[in-house]
Amino acid sequence: MPTRSPSPYPLLLRGRGSLVTIALTISIVLTILNFASLARATPPPDHLRALQRGVAITGWFRFPASADPAALRAYLPDPAIADLRRAGFTFVRLPVQPEFLLGAPDLLPLVIAAIRRLQRAGLAVVVDAHPAAWHLETSDPDRTALLAFWRLLAPALSPLEPRLTFPELLNEPVFPNAPDQWQALQASLLRVVRRALPQDTIVLTGNDWGSIAGLTALHPATDDNVVYSVHFYQPQELTSLAAYRPGLDRTALARLPFPGDAPDCADAAAGTDADTAGVIRFYCALHWNAARVAAEIGKAAEWGRRNHAAILVGEFGASASLAPAARDAWLRAVRDACEANGIGWALWGYDDVMGFNLPRPAGAHPRLEPGVLRALFQ
Repeated sequence: MPTRSPSPYPLLLRGRGSLVTIALTISIVLTILNFASLARATPPPDHLRALQRGVAITGWFRFPASADPAALRAYLPDPAIADLRRAGFTFVRLPVQPEFLLGAPDLLPLVIAAIRRLQRAGLAVVVDAHPAAWHLETSDPDRTALLAFWRLLAPALSPLEPRLTFPELLNEPVFPNAPDQWQALQASLLRVVRRALPQDTIVLTGNDWGSIAGLTALHPATDDNVVYSVHFYQPQELTSLAAYRPGLDRTALARLPFPGDAPDCADAAAGTDADTAGVIRFYCALHWNAARVAAEIGKAAEWGRRNHAAILVGEFGASASLAPAARDAWLRAVRDACEANGIGWALWGYDDVMGFNLPRPAGAHPRLEPGVLRALFQ
């Protein structure tokens, strides 16, 4: 008598209980795989290590003083790049004005050459689409132009080392009260860039000028190899000397202390006009201090933890006109809050009043403000 071949479905032949067992087993396996997927839902560790301490070079390919190729090549000399690496920076944020590049695509090789020089010095590069006067919320031609910009730039970035190259889809999208509209546009941009750069970590952001509120309104992308950037300038009465409101006494505002809960905070209002005094009293009443800064940045960190996403404070800074003690204390508070949450950061900027305030161009060995360096690295 021949031996019967074993059934290929032995568990199914053992009744309803076995079917339950199978279902439970499948459920457990899927749960494990789901958690494993969530654990992987951040960029490679070596990519994140590159995004620890950054500074923006704000005037190289954004509002360049000269579009002459020789001037662009000479804007940031190799010794100045080496000084940045020596100071402790691990990456540079490089704003590129889409209008500038789309109007002169023959200059694209100069952008790529600049990125290569920075990377040869050991610096990663966040390449930031930084339009000047587009209205993406209302203008279809502007949206089309932004997509065209990335269709031009992304393939040109593909020969570069993915570990050191980070395309940032858009600086400070506005889209007031319309996070879903921005999310749809960002998804289209992400598809364009991902096709050209399958291994690069792409920098995303929320609406509302890239604020923490914009981040928390964002639905995480299905793409795991992304970082979410926020910009932080709170409180603006201090950091920008209330630049949002014209006609104030900036000299008086520059006397504001940080922390703002000091008993003599309102002394900065002495001898100034009523409007400026009102802004100063408003700032003092908010009691900004390091703990409050940490609480705000903690909101971004918590969103990242909840969504298994990497966060970057991609831009922060305070006016060089602010009293040095207050400025340095605020910069240190932001840096400490970021590092306590494992978040990288980038100062705005090397050649901007909110950062080192160096001239454009700055020369081969410009002096980096010691107080700012101490606030960032000590």
